[in-house]
Amino acid sequence: MSRIGKKAIPVPDAVKLVVRGRTIDVEGPKGKLSWTHRPEVSVSYDEAAKVVTIERSNDQRPVRALHGTTRALIANMVEGCLNGYERRLEVYGVGYGVQVQGGQVVLTVGYSSPRRVAIPPGVTVTIETPQARGESEPARFTVSGPDKQAVGQLAARVRKLRPPEPYKGKGIRYAGEYVRRKVGKAFGAAAM
Repeated sequence: MSRIGKKAIPVPDAVKLVVRGRTIDVEGPKGKLSWTHRPEVSVSYDEAAKVVTIERSNDQRPVRALHGTTRALIANMVEGCLNGYERRLEVYGVGYGVQVQGGQVVLTVGYSSPRRVAIPPGVTVTIETPQARGESEPARFTVSGPDKQAVGQLAARVRKLRPPEPYKGKGIRYAGEYVRRKVGKAFGAAAM
């Protein structure tokens, strides 16, 4: 039996959960999410105990994997609708910056033209510091929303535009991310 899959998911009072066939709808203070699970597992919700349980149809390896995955995804939906998820990012580099225009994140990260990334529905981007002030003070922004996958995907797509480079540390990185720095070429007396 999957140790993760057999754990019951407690549903807080602030969250409303409805199971309709294979579709699970979760609604809370931070938003609402809907997801359809695979037919190999069954999801039941006990409204009196406010607990969700997941059962699997057999013990084949792919079904065992789906058991834990389904439980984790539903637990993430409940947590996201209750508290939400967020990823903080920092943009390091002289002249680098970030803006939100319409439904897009506009990044100035050293290319000839600004790079634009569409913001998916349900995800919010808030700018804390719009412009980087050299290597010491980065531009900061936060990606947040109820859907853990959408928040992480947008943050990863933005970071992929200009990952941090190891020599000067310029680029986009997650807040608190350690960038291993390298020493550049030696010039002057060492070259003679």
